[in-house]
Amino acid sequence: MLPTGAKDTQLRDSNNQKVHPQPMEDNTNQNPEALEALITKLFTNISSLKSAYIQLQTAHTPYDPEKIQAADKLVISELKNLSELKHFYRENNPKPVCVSPQDSRLAAEIQEQQSLLKTYEVMVKKFQSEIQNKDSEIHQLQQLIEEANQKRVKLEKNIKLRGLSMKESEGSGEENGFFPVDLTPELFTSAVESAFKAIHDFSKPLINMMKAAGWDLDAAADSIEPNVVYAKRAHKKYAFESHICQRMFSGFQQENFSIKLDNLTVTKESFFHQYLALREMDPLDMLGQNPDSIFGKFCRSKYLVVVHPKMEASFFGNLDQRNYVMGGGHPRTPFYQAFLKLAKSIWLLHRLAYSFDPIVKVFQVKRGSEFSEVYMESVVKNLIMDENDQKPKVGLMVMPGFWIGGSVIQSRVYLSGMKVNE
Repeated sequence: MLPTGAKDTQLRDSNNQKVHPQPMEDNTNQNPEALEALITKLFTNISSLKSAYIQLQTAHTPYDPEKIQAADKLVISELKNLSELKHFYRENNPKPVCVSPQDSRLAAEIQEQQSLLKTYEVMVKKFQSEIQNKDSEIHQLQQLIEEANQKRVKLEKNIKLRGLSMKESEGSGEENGFFPVDLTPELFTSAVESAFKAIHDFSKPLINMMKAAGWDLDAAADSIEPNVVYAKRAHKKYAFESHICQRMFSGFQQENFSIKLDNLTVTKESFFHQYLALREMDPLDMLGQNPDSIFGKFCRSKYLVVVHPKMEASFFGNLDQRNYVMGGGHPRTPFYQAFLKLAKSIWLLHRLAYSFDPIVKVFQVKRGSEFSEVYMESVVKNLIMDENDQKPKVGLMVMPGFWIGGSVIQSRVYLSGMKVNE
């Protein structure tokens, strides 16, 4: 045993060899300064990770792919640094033993930071998954943009070819009008058929959504046009088609469809070019390029009069979509996209009507008018005439008629009080 106060604290064995009471390795448990340095690095990295995480959150609102990728790389880098510190600590402290209150406190702090690190790792994985989903959406949108650009290029070529055709016709002395090849009564008749079909197609989801919302369809049909005698209950669908038609064609006889513009004069050539430009495009793509165009204003105004607020509230449980439209937007919802197909067909018909010289005029048939085979066509076939030979009366106008030059395109009507031959 060494004397008290001896400076040499080393022990010797029987062979006079020095014996050390502790291992010679210099690990963090035997070096408080190294442990303090490790903790300082750990706190610094945790602070940097927090900062990177905040940058990652900020990059999502508004969504910025480049900033998200940069922040994601920074978060991953900080996580790697923390992982390296964790492995370094474990390698140098395989069996950590707390021998003092200070060591106990540091161990508790390390445990807390490790728990926080696991939480951040989970959140980072969540954000990485969201980034992948957003990247997929961006890729799909880029494909849509590319397809739209291809359509635009094709359309521009067609317009240039049409312009060359018009110049050649003028140079040859032809006097068949400004658009001798394409602008024909047959083209307008085809557009009328497309508009009539669009009204019918939009009425289907409208009626289905009313059914799903628990509407009384009989009462709804009677509120549109009361006291119409239907041959079949299923014929009440024509009441809803009539409702859509009346509102979509309101203002058709005006050059700009009742849309207020700042002293804008549109030539017949311009009307036809507008027809050509929209005919080959998806309406939502066009509105995405110019939401406040005259076509965009037309779509917004017609949506608000065709779809009643009470109807929309019962369909969706709120008026969010309506408020979005009123604010100048065009939502990418299935219902609004179905409406845009209808709006496009009516708009094209109007642009085409004003391309002719003289302008194609629209005429409507009032309820109670006597049926005329010259000006009207029944939407229901195989009707049984009244035994008293009285002319049937119009119950609903489902599609207006048109005068084009000296010809008549008949109005489509539903006749009240008639029977159908099964």
